[in-house]
Amino acid sequence: MKPPSLPWRIETSIRNAALSDAAIIAQYNAMLAWETEKRKLDPERVLAGVATLLKHPGKGTYYLAETNETGTVTVAGQLLITYEWSDWRNGDFWWIQSVYVAARFRQHGIFRALFHHVHNLAKSRPDICGLRLYMDAHNNTARRAYERLGLKATDYQVFEMDFVL
Repeated sequence: MKPPSLPWRIETSIRNAALSDAAIIAQYNAMLAWETEKRKLDPERVLAGVATLLKHPGKGTYYLAETNETGTVTVAGQLLITYEWSDWRNGDFWWIQSVYVAARFRQHGIFRALFHHVHNLAKSRPDICGLRLYMDAHNNTARRAYERLGLKATDYQVFEMDFVL
């Protein structure tokens, strides 16, 4: 039986995540890694990483998009902000990371709601000089979504040296 279709735009509320949300965030992060990179993450490590961030707000902030379709509040999506100091601009960039929208809620404005929430928060603070994110170069769906929201590709490339995975 096909699940009932959702309206194009689903009413959502956005809130800061709490430590009690660590399990759903870790689950969504593991799903994100698998869907985007076919990478299987260690669930215990991911849960510990999420819990550490939630206990230490200086590391970042998770925002959750919740829906209430049937009288039950459901976490439909998430977005993480981490911080990068820019001495050139005398302000922080907010890095958008760990963006995930549960499959049944995609194409219903969940990411847009999360992004606008973060964008509005950032614009209201004089110490925030901009938003940044990185994505897999082959993820054309994400690229189009980001461009529709006004984000632009830059000439920067990301390099890394991974010590854990």
